[in-house]
Amino acid sequence: MAELESWQTLSDRINSVSPSATLAVDGKAKALKAAGVDVIGFGAGEPNFPTPDYIVDVAAAACRDPKNHRYTPTAGLPELREAIAKKTLRDSGYEVSPDQVIVTNGGKQAVFETFQVLINDGDEVIIPAPFWTSYTEVVKLAGGKPVEVFSGSDRNFTPTVAQLEAARTARTKAIVLNSPSNPTGAVWPEETVRAIGEWALEHHLWVISDEIYEHLNYDDAKTTYVGAVLPEIRKQLIVLNGVAKTYAMTGWRVGWAIAPGPVAKAIAKLSGHMTSNVANVSQRAALAAVAGPLDEVHMMREAFDKRRRAIVAALNAIPGVECPTPTGAFYAFPNVEALLGKPLGPNGSVAATSSDLAALLLDEAHIAAVPGEAFGAPGYLRFSYALADDALAEGMKRFQDWVAA
Repeated sequence: MAELESWQTLSDRINSVSPSATLAVDGKAKALKAAGVDVIGFGAGEPNFPTPDYIVDVAAAACRDPKNHRYTPTAGLPELREAIAKKTLRDSGYEVSPDQVIVTNGGKQAVFETFQVLINDGDEVIIPAPFWTSYTEVVKLAGGKPVEVFSGSDRNFTPTVAQLEAARTARTKAIVLNSPSNPTGAVWPEETVRAIGEWALEHHLWVISDEIYEHLNYDDAKTTYVGAVLPEIRKQLIVLNGVAKTYAMTGWRVGWAIAPGPVAKAIAKLSGHMTSNVANVSQRAALAAVAGPLDEVHMMREAFDKRRRAIVAALNAIPGVECPTPTGAFYAFPNVEALLGKPLGPNGSVAATSSDLAALLLDEAHIAAVPGEAFGAPGYLRFSYALADDALAEGMKRFQDWVAA
């Protein structure tokens, strides 16, 4: 690849952000597979199930309908926005207007555009850690400053209001909520979500609630919707969601933001200059998903639950690995600090950091996990258990054998 000449500079803004760590790990794993290496991928948060047939059938029919061969409203198909509003009432327990819904190209665009329309240069956004890897980077791309607030496994990865208050300054503009959480699988208690909402109300902060794992709960855990338990927060609440995780539709690229009217209009205005609209066939598929039953979603959740129990047991059986039991999403997030700084594997390799450990696991054991550094949590690894049962078992055996060697 040719290098840029000295005058061909890139923007400071793009140079300030890091590549997506999860996609980087997934990309390297796929490259090794293409080269003939048998890699087990725990990196990407992508259900291994096919999209349910009733959704695919609607999309196939939509391909033949000429009305889907044209532009549609930037904010999304009116019937899809209405269906998302109805789905919000069904699942979250409160009413929103279809005018508050903006359909985006995947959940990531909803996240990106939300920060673009809210943040001015120098504004601060409090992001509880461990966090999804892109939150900090999209804040930087908006000219803002991410402020990380860490809570470890000893607190079930759940922040306290006291921690958040200690991080708040005169420049604080917003806080991010993500429960069930990527990467930890933690589900925050209702009293915590309510208390954080009350604190945000008191200090006039935007609340950005990423609820994309809302239907993936286990044991007695339940998703708490801040907009339901604290109705007065809705005037400063932006909800981010999408079909990717719930309906095994990662490749269809349909997400949405639900926001107060002026914010929704601003997001739509930005979308008009970025992408015009989401692919119509994908929107028709998303309409079938959100307006349809949750039966197949529950079947997938049962399979994830089985894998959750298996991976937690396997990880905790490895000396030096401590894995709390997640109650949401489809990630295990073990502490691996006890493995650092000591010879590991048949080659006696030494990992100084969890990032080094992830690289060794990929190169020597041929399993792909994402290092905790990507999530503001050095000393941890993230394993997605959204893969086939036999692959999960084989991957854990490789990890165990590699450490034992």
